[in-house]
Amino acid sequence: MFSTPLTPLELPSQSASLWLTALVMNAVLIAWAQRFPLLTKAGWCHAGILGTVLWGSLAWRGWLAVVAYLVLGSLVTKLGFARKQELGLAEGRGGRRGPENVWGSAFTGFVLALLIAAGIGSPALLLIGFSASFAAKLADTFGSEIGKRWGRTTLLITTLRPVPAGTEGAVSVEGTLASAVGSLLMTVVVALLGLLQSGAACALVLVVGFIATLLESLLGALGQDRWSWLSNELVNGLQTAWAAGLAMLAAWLLGVSG
Repeated sequence: MFSTPLTPLELPSQSASLWLTALVMNAVLIAWAQRFPLLTKAGWCHAGILGTVLWGSLAWRGWLAVVAYLVLGSLVTKLGFARKQELGLAEGRGGRRGPENVWGSAFTGFVLALLIAAGIGSPALLLIGFSASFAAKLADTFGSEIGKRWGRTTLLITTLRPVPAGTEGAVSVEGTLASAVGSLLMTVVVALLGLLQSGAACALVLVVGFIATLLESLLGALGQDRWSWLSNELVNGLQTAWAAGLAMLAAWLLGVSG
């Protein structure tokens, strides 16, 4: 299923005109997209900064991959939203994401995109890390949102004892399966957009995206009730960082090309 990506991603030649185009395109698109209840006003502004860097660094395909992540993550958040509100488990602000959510999810990808644009490191490895960071985050979003609403039995990942839905570090069969689906969907997106070029790279991103979500649950169970500074956004940032790092390390050790 991953054998025929669109065409290989061609990294853009860096120029002032490219970045000016990126800025103008994102300003226009953000102005239009604000009618949709995906982000807060501040969230849209920060998304515009992120989008400009992605477009300038990776051209429209890298930008579109992250837009697809945002749309898929927002859609799954809306599933069963009324019921999650009744249970007190719904995202605040009607499910709209703010700046902290934007950067918690995308800061790792933002840094990797800048490294690619600056010509620092192997583009193939960095694109694997970029893809894995968003696969992990979409897996986390799918698992959390589906698990909170439809998880029949939620267990603390460290002890496997039953805990209420929404508890930090809680997992369920339904949520775990949803995480695998989320990682798969994001992997398909980046493969179709040409960010990954081999079946081995796609398989690696898929697996790492899923594993990183389990590690995020483990961190939540062990640390979020103990350390007040360990916010959800920081945990999200750590999850995407270790997903990218693990994927790039595994790709280098196994000789997997982008």
